[in-house]
Amino acid sequence: MLILNENKEITQENNYNEELSKETAYMDNNKSYVKELLDIGKSVFLAVILALLIINFVFETVSVEGKSMFSTLDNKDRLIVEKVSYYFTEPKIGDIVVIKNPENVKERFIKRVVAVSGDRVKIQDSKLYINDKAVEETFIHDNIMSDFDEVTVAENSIFVMGDNRNNSKDSRMLGSISKKLVVGKAALRIYPFNKAGGL
Repeated sequence: MLILNENKEITQENNYNEELSKETAYMDNNKSYVKELLDIGKSVFLAVILALLIINFVFETVSVEGKSMFSTLDNKDRLIVEKVSYYFTEPKIGDIVVIKNPENVKERFIKRVVAVSGDRVKIQDSKLYINDKAVEETFIHDNIMSDFDEVTVAENSIFVMGDNRNNSKDSRMLGSISKKLVVGKAALRIYPFNKAGGL
């Protein structure tokens, strides 16, 4: 009888140890699961922060809406706009830039820089003049343009126009565009694929 009781005690102790092991394994599994979730959460958070930094300070993709830059760019073309170079250099004549509409900064336009701070701009007899010199423009859609009285581009600003001059809301209506409203430079067309390449 004594031996039987000892066996019962040993069996009960083994059962207790088994239950304790199961509970410990369950807790370890839960800790591992929670740790894995936390790691995934950290990775997602860092990825979102990195994406926001890239979009705000490095580059972003944009879709062209409308025909104001035709035939250089067409409706629904997709572009990569880079934002880094203008931290170190100034927009240059000929650059294709994305700007915020000064009348509604939530709206964006894509235009070509035709003049910079201090330049005098006018259109006469369908010809663009910068500082009294006629500019040869092989990229414009129409060779006929309305006259535009001479203006001087404001300080820290640019003067922009669409390549489709007769179908473009640009500096002729909006005036000089502050450099603070320049989002970035259109660097690359990625769609349509048959027209993909640098701009």
